[in-house]
Amino acid sequence: MLPRQARHVRTGARVLIAMTPLVALLGTVTPANGAHLPPGETVTARESDESDRVGALFAGGLDGGHYCTASVVRSDDRNLIATAAHCLTQDAGRTVFVPGYRDGDAPYGVWRLTGTYVDPGWTADEDPDADVAFATVAPLDGEEIEDVLGGFTVAPDQPDDVDVTVVGYPSTAEAPLLCRNETSLFSATQRRIECPDYSGGTSGSPWLTTTGRLVGVLGGYEGGGTVPEVSYSAVLGERARELYREAAVSGG
Repeated sequence: MLPRQARHVRTGARVLIAMTPLVALLGTVTPANGAHLPPGETVTARESDESDRVGALFAGGLDGGHYCTASVVRSDDRNLIATAAHCLTQDAGRTVFVPGYRDGDAPYGVWRLTGTYVDPGWTADEDPDADVAFATVAPLDGEEIEDVLGGFTVAPDQPDDVDVTVVGYPSTAEAPLLCRNETSLFSATQRRIECPDYSGGTSGSPWLTTTGRLVGVLGGYEGGGTVPEVSYSAVLGERARELYREAAVSGG
C-alpha cells in the first residue's frame, strides 16, 4: 500500500511507576475542543491543550515537509505517540514529530522518533485492520513529551456510532484542521466518518471523543480513504489493545 499522499490518500510532570496496570492509562481526560462544533463542519483548530498534543510528522526536519499526523498518548515512560501504521514505513530514525506545529513554527520543539510498535498483520500483509501504530520519541531538553503536553487516553471497544473530533494536518496546510461528527461502522473492523477537506497528510489523525479519549486514527480502508470528504479508521479492538499494552506499559 502506497503512502496516502501518493494516491490522494491521507499520508500527505511525573513518572509513572514501572509496570503500571493498563487500566491506569485508560482514565479520564479533559474534553477535546471540538465538542460544540456543528457536525460535519471542518475548521482550523484553535490552539489549546488538546489540539497542541496533535502534531505533524516530518521526514528529517521542518524543511522535509510534513506527510502524516500523530498525537501524544499516555504511557508509563511518557514518551509515546499514536499514528497510522502506514505512516511509519520510513526510517524511524529520520522521522520527527512536531506537536502544535503552525506556520513553520515548532512551539514545543522537534521530537525525534526512537522506536516503533506496529501490528504483525501490517508488517506481513499491510492489513488495513492493523493500520494503527505507536512510536516512542526521545526526550527533549531533559523532558519527556507527555510531561510537556499531557497525553490522550487510548480507548478501544467503543460504540459503533461514537461522536468524535478528528484533528489533522493536510500536507498543504500549515495549521491543523478540526471536524466533529458521528462515526458509523463501514465493516466490523472499520469505522467511517464524513468530514470535508481531510486530504493528503491527515493519515494518523486522532479520532477523539468529547471526553478526549482516542478511539481511532485516520487510516485503514484505502489508506484512510480516497476522497477528502470521507475518512476511515481501523476499529480499536483487542489487537490494538495488545499493541498499546506492548508500547505503553513498562516491560511490555
